Amino acid sequence: MHFKELIKPDGRHLTLYSNQPIPDGIVAPSPFADPQHANPHLRWHPLRGEWVTYAAYRQNRTYQPPPQYNPLAVTLDPAHPTELPQGEYEIAVFDNRFPSLSFESHDPPVLTVPTAPANGHCEVVVFTQDPVSSLGALPLSRIELLLAVWGDRTTRIGGQHHIHYVLPFENRGAEVGVTLHHPHGQIYAYPFVPSVPARMLAQEREYYLQHGTSLLCDMARDEAADGKRVLYEGEHAIAFVPPCARYPYEVWVMPTAPCKDFAALTPPQREDLARALKIVLLKYDHLWDRPFPYLMTWYQAPTDGGEHPETQLHAQFFPPYRTRDRLKYLAGTEIGAGMFAMDVLPETTAYELQQVPANLEESA
Repeated sequence: MHFKELIKPDGRHLTLYSNQPIPDGIVAPSPFADPQHANPHLRWHPLRGEWVTYAAYRQNRTYQPPPQYNPLAVTLDPAHPTELPQGEYEIAVFDNRFPSLSFESHDPPVLTVPTAPANGHCEVVVFTQDPVSSLGALPLSRIELLLAVWGDRTTRIGGQHHIHYVLPFENRGAEVGVTLHHPHGQIYAYPFVPSVPARMLAQEREYYLQHGTSLLCDMARDEAADGKRVLYEGEHAIAFVPPCARYPYEVWVMPTAPCKDFAALTPPQREDLARALKIVLLKYDHLWDRPFPYLMTWYQAPTDGGEHPETQLHAQFFPPYRTRDRLKYLAGTEIGAGMFAMDVLPETTAYELQQVPANLEESA
């Protein structure tokens, strides 16, 4: 993996990645001349026992612009710069101009609930220079590179002493709130372990202490043996609809052997994990022959200095689709009680996805 680090005119960092050497002479552009001086802050929710971040300036971020004003497109006219430069590279990562967490956060307001600086970090990860492509349409070599990039970013950001969790994710589709349709994801780095991964880690830890093995690895083994919900099974990776799915067409993707984070992936694991990921994305897009919205979240070990042998790197896909004509949004029981109500069986959606052809050689 090759990379080149640059600084934008407004002071933000840009890192370019490629499987091939990146030529010299590339200059980092920015649509903004001056720094944002972002100053988000945290407020404690005493009933839920969790932090909430506040960044009112995010209301000013670009929202679903027409193609000619795509800020993630490559800069063609220096007089009208975007976020990406021209040049030979495959993936670009840059500091979010409108972060919910910032290393510069300071002096939170004094309120009737505890507050704190939102001392984290937010990055944008652009998967391709092609604005009309998608992650699933990219070649396997690009998806492998992306897995390596996520590992590099986790190591770099997680190396900051106060960062305890690094979460890569992709929102795809207006149905899940995407503001820019150019293929991209984000990375959030938190000064604490957020409540959702913290709860999963507690379950993994309890299982590990009782059995001495990984909960998710054992689940993957059982799913492979059962076969009803498996979408892909390779030598080193698996994708399946979990028997406990809370969303229609929910899918989990993971290495089959213990692997705590992206940096711990071996080359064979990374190669097979890329296959599993592409298979899932292709099945999604061919299910109804239209772009399939989803939230893809990757969970990995905290970066808090602990060993975490209980933790397993894995992705969870949360698609909003309920049927061909309706969307499933979170409603009273999900938001109010935290208990999800499903009216379609995981075995049914797994069977639908199993019938969808997916050719690994397929690309845009």
